[in-house]
Amino acid sequence: MEIAPAARSSLIRRSLPLVLLAAGLVAFFALGLGDYLGFDALRAHRERLMVLIDNWPVLSAAGFIAIYTVATALSLPLGLVLTVAGGFLFGAVPGTALVVVGATLGATILFLAARSALGDVLARRAGPALDRLGREIRAGAFSYLLMLRLVPLFPFWLVNLAPALFGVSLRSFVLSTAIGIIPGTAIYAYFGSSLGSIFDRNETFTLAGAVTPEILAALCLLGLLSLVPVLYRRWKGRTV
Repeated sequence: MEIAPAARSSLIRRSLPLVLLAAGLVAFFALGLGDYLGFDALRAHRERLMVLIDNWPVLSAAGFIAIYTVATALSLPLGLVLTVAGGFLFGAVPGTALVVVGATLGATILFLAARSALGDVLARRAGPALDRLGREIRAGAFSYLLMLRLVPLFPFWLVNLAPALFGVSLRSFVLSTAIGIIPGTAIYAYFGSSLGSIFDRNETFTLAGAVTPEILAALCLLGLLSLVPVLYRRWKGRTV
C-alpha cells in the first residue's frame, strides 16, 4: 500500500531526530573519537584540564554537561568513563550533580526522539498482549523505571528507548531517571575523586574495583523497594 505524501512527510519529520542520533553514533566510531575520551587521555591532559577548570569553572561544568548529554543521547559506551572523569575533575559531590544533569538530559533527548519516531507505529501494530503490557507499565511507570535505574540489569540506552515504545509519560521518565541514577553515579564519582592519587602513584586501576558486592546488594535492595507500590497495587486489586 502506497503511503500518502502527507503521511510520508510526517513520518520523515518524526524520524529525523532518531536518524540524526544514529548518524552521530556512526560518526563517533568512524572518526575514532573514543580515543580522546579514555583514561589514558585523562591522565595525559590532567594538568591542562585542571587549569581550565580553575580558570573557568562554570564554563567547564557546562561543557562537561554538554559532553555527557551528547554521549548519552548518542548511546555511546562512555557512561562509566565520563562519570569517573566527573568525580576526578570536579570532586565527588559536584561531579555527581553534573553527571545526573547530563545523563538525564541525554536520556530525555533519546526518549523523545524514539517516542516521536516509533511510538505511533508500535501503538498501531500492538496486539492485545502487548497492549496489556503497555497499560501495566504505564500504571507503574515510575516504580518500574526507578528499579531499572537503580539496578543495572539492562544497558542504559535500552532503558532510555523501551519506555518510549510503551507510552510512558515524560514526567515519569525524567523523574525516575534523575533520582534512580544518583546512587550508582555517586559511587563512580567518588571513585573518580581518588583517581588523582592513583595517577600520582602510577598505579593501574579498573572500574570493577569501584563496586563491591556490598554496594551491589544495596543497589538491588533499593531496586526492590522501588517496586513496593506496584506490588501493593496488584495485591489491593486482587483483594477488592
